[in-house]
Amino acid sequence: MNAALDDLQSWYAAQCDSDWEHCFGIKIATLDNPGWSLTVELEDTLLEEKSFASFERKDSETEWIKCFVEAKKFVGYSGSHQLEELISAFLNWAKTEPNWLAVEYETK
Repeated sequence: MNAALDDLQSWYAAQCDSDWEHCFGIKIATLDNPGWSLTVELEDTLLEEKSFASFERKDSETEWIKCFVEAKKFVGYSGSHQLEELISAFLNWAKTEPNWLAVEYETK
């Protein structure tokens, strides 16, 4: 998972402009079923208006993933062994943007 985690850290660091990080960020949490949740706030990033094809897959009761974008947030949920896949789902989408580590907005 090092590559996915490194890339997620790079994306986060690229968004930090002494303003964005005070209002927005990334949240990784556990679920009680058990599993993971990932929320990446997209406001004031290159991904804010980018379309995302929601998807859901359930291989078993313990192996599943669901991702969507809603209210300027990438939201994902997964089983307890799919955290890397969850992070990669966000990154694979982010990397379809040619300059995926750029910050879109200087001022609004």
